[in-house]
Amino acid sequence: MFKLSEIKELIKLVDQTSVHELEIENEGTRLLIRKPGKTEVVNVQAAPITHTYTPAPPQALPVHQAAPVSETAAAPATAEARAAADNLHQILSPMVGTFYSSPSPEASAFVKAGDRVTEKSVVCILEAMKLMNELEAEVRGEIVDVLVSNGQLVEYGQPLFLVKPE
Repeated sequence: MFKLSEIKELIKLVDQTSVHELEIENEGTRLLIRKPGKTEVVNVQAAPITHTYTPAPPQALPVHQAAPVSETAAAPATAEARAAADNLHQILSPMVGTFYSSPSPEASAFVKAGDRVTEKSVVCILEAMKLMNELEAEVRGEIVDVLVSNGQLVEYGQPLFLVKPE
């Protein structure tokens, strides 16, 4: 069950980002927050969660408007294309939060390009609502690329690492 203070914090976090929808499951309760404004809480049975990332299709703009170019918007599409072309596995962010590559500022990164990982290897920490969550690789292989930088805000489903599976 979610506490009211946690829900308020999540709403503020979604409000401050470009995220339009956030869905979290915790102890059989699902919280769905959508912009602009609709929030619903539904009790559901726990089920395995699979993560996929599908970028939104580009929308046509009138001729007199220019589309803003953003590095973060282009990065997921590029990572997805590269992963598909090279048969690489993407480690995706399971939540909205801040990406940390090491356990503390003075420590070395959990992993870097060229490192080998197992299914249980911790690859980063994601901070959400002042909680530090370790993210495991979930695949055995070699880290090919780290797609985000330390301290960067990441979105749900955003590719974080590319791994060449064994």
